Amino acid sequence: MKDLIKKLVEVYGPSGREDKIREIIQNEVSSYADEVKIDRMGNLIVHKKGNGKRVMMAAHLDEIGIAVSYIDKKGFLRFSPVGGIFPDVMLAERIQFENGIVGVIGMEKKEKSEDPLNLNKMYIDIGASSKEEAKKMVSIGTIGCFKREFQDNGNRIIAKSLDNRIGCAVLIETLKRVKDAPNDIYFVFTVQEEVGTRGAKTSAFGVSPDAALAVDVTATGDTPEGIKMAVELGKGAAIKIKDWGTITDQRIKNALITLSEEKGISYQLEVLMGGATDAMAIQGTKEGVPSGAISIPSRYIHSPSEMVDVRDVNACVELSVSFLQTDIERWGL
Repeated sequence: MKDLIKKLVEVYGPSGREDKIREIIQNEVSSYADEVKIDRMGNLIVHKKGNGKRVMMAAHLDEIGIAVSYIDKKGFLRFSPVGGIFPDVMLAERIQFENGIVGVIGMEKKEKSEDPLNLNKMYIDIGASSKEEAKKMVSIGTIGCFKREFQDNGNRIIAKSLDNRIGCAVLIETLKRVKDAPNDIYFVFTVQEEVGTRGAKTSAFGVSPDAALAVDVTATGDTPEGIKMAVELGKGAAIKIKDWGTITDQRIKNALITLSEEKGISYQLEVLMGGATDAMAIQGTKEGVPSGAISIPSRYIHSPSEMVDVRDVNACVELSVSFLQTDIERWGL
């Protein structure tokens, strides 16, 4: 599975520019699906036919990025965030653009050393010596994302865009393992989650599921003086109770806990103080969809060096397979 994860995380794919990562995933899943289509929004919808109720699983394709907003006379680029960009993880990082151009993030001199980092004071240096040279390399509106390689540290892996390519990997592996499921399953790889769960909203309207699960990363509380949160790397799949945008349907929460205990799958319960997932958009679709989420614990989210534990990833796959291979009517859904 690490080979798949490496392939997914190193691909360029910020919000609104998901073409390359979507193509890779489509090639991975096509032989395991009964039907594959791309909707008008750009969501990749993979159908595994069954005779039961309709279940949607969602993981977003896109990663955070930047958009070039201005080029000065010396060829330095100013930029606007695409998704949740934090200045304290940006300085001296590399940005890649779709055409292969790579730049380095620099910053104007601080007036005082204790002044906070500020995106408005940052720029991207692509090695151009003038505005004219820079415009031949990138243009206003060009979108870029972090450039970092996959790092294998045994049980722990480090990469950019694990949010949420690791969720995509969970869906791909789940699709491959599901056999003779009683439910009619839609695996949806959504676009533009990082800028407002937009793809989840439109795809859920089209799929019209009876129940749904989002798969995404969540924060941890296991680093020195970190946030007070009862989620740790290596302790299993995180079953979401709530986040900023969703309160998990009680039936789904109970189903995931019961299945974990029946199957001996390591799990932990997640209460996330901030942030949201595709479940937020799906839950509010049409007359409402009972929704929940399975989360992969991750350190350093929205940075170029996110970290997850492969044992948690495998637990998320096992739990997803178990949920899909159980008739959801068992849970009153």
